[in-house]
Amino acid sequence: MSVQPSKLLELALKAVEDKKAMNVVALDLRTVSPISDYFVVCHGNSDTQVQSIATEVRKVVHEAGGVIKGIEGMDSARWVLMDLGDVIVHIFHRDEREYYNIERLWSDAKVVETV
Repeated sequence: MSVQPSKLLELALKAVEDKKAMNVVALDLRTVSPISDYFVVCHGNSDTQVQSIATEVRKVVHEAGGVIKGIEGMDSARWVLMDLGDVIVHIFHRDEREYYNIERLWSDAKVVETV
C-alpha cells in the first residue's frame, strides 16, 4: 500500500510536533526540484530528543503503511536524515541547524507550514 505524499507530510509533521521538535518548517519542493515533493526541517535540543523525534516519525509512517527508504545519522543524532520517498525529514541538533541553515539553501521553495 502506497501512502500519498500529502499524507506522508501530515504524518511526519504530527510526529515531530508530538515529540516537541522546535522550529518546524515544511517546504514544498514540487516546483523547485525533482528530489522530493516535501522537506520537513526541525530540530531538537539534545541528542536524545533528536533520536526520539526520528523514532516517532519511523513509528507513525510504518503504522500508516508507509516505507522508509533510508535513515542516516541516528548514531550521532546531530543531523538525522529520513527518506520517506516523497517526503524527506531533516532532524537537526540545534547547533547543526544553525550552522547548515538548510532553509536558506532551499529558499525558492514555498513554505507549507511553520510551527
